[in-house]
Amino acid sequence: MIEAKKKFGQNFLKDSTVLNKIIQAMPRNDRKLVEIGPGLGDLTQELLKVKSLVAYEVDEDLCVYLRKKFSKEIDMGSLTLVHTDVLSQFEKGSLLNEPYDLVANLPYYIATTIILEALEDPYCKSIEVMVQKEVAEKFAAVPKTKEFTSLAILAQSIGSAELLFDVDPTSFDPQPKVVSSILKIDKQKEFVEGSFSGIFENKEQLQSFKKYLRSSFQSPRKTWLKNISSEFYKQSVKNLMQMHNLPETIRPHEISVLSHHLLFKHLRLNDARKRSNATTEQQ
Repeated sequence: MIEAKKKFGQNFLKDSTVLNKIIQAMPRNDRKLVEIGPGLGDLTQELLKVKSLVAYEVDEDLCVYLRKKFSKEIDMGSLTLVHTDVLSQFEKGSLLNEPYDLVANLPYYIATTIILEALEDPYCKSIEVMVQKEVAEKFAAVPKTKEFTSLAILAQSIGSAELLFDVDPTSFDPQPKVVSSILKIDKQKEFVEGSFSGIFENKEQLQSFKKYLRSSFQSPRKTWLKNISSEFYKQSVKNLMQMHNLPETIRPHEISVLSHHLLFKHLRLNDARKRSNATTEQQ
């Protein structure tokens, strides 16, 4: 009997109705499929009915169990089981060296990190993952709601993000203390030469935009002007806000995805970054 390990954040999905809904929401195409954290293989079993699969599992005990359970599929080549920490694999590059779709029940404690890595993986074309509802809401949030943060802006800069449906704790063993949700992100921008075409010219600009977002949302209850002035000259920011007819009282979550991109672009073009920060960034 395999028991869930707290250190890996394991909650095994057992509800067949939920499993079927995940399969139904999968994109239908010829791309390869990647699963992170197959656990006891309940979702894996359903995914293999649709297409071949590469599964990443960090738990050695589960790998032993899965190799026995899916020995036939592994021998046939329809399942490739990789025993490794998926984040270390992301550090080396892509999870697969060809276009793929990601479908997974992610551990809560690293779900956000994995999604952000998958967003920047050039070969990952779509993401359908089970996460804590609060996390799904942040990625799928719309402007002017309190859930709208840098996570939504990053996801929606690259594609479309949608919370498909909620999953009750009773669908898992052991039961988590929170409600889960299925989050789906379809990446509609092509990744070219280290960045996304049509949005950022290069990887450095993408990293600069992420830094801009960290500054913009560092204190969500404060105004965008107050937050961003820690990074850029306040008068330059005020001039920019006047040009775009933005009130000085506006908060970061009240600014649309497109407007955040325009503001970032103008601040860079106007070279409005505070010199001390610019110097530090160059070192």
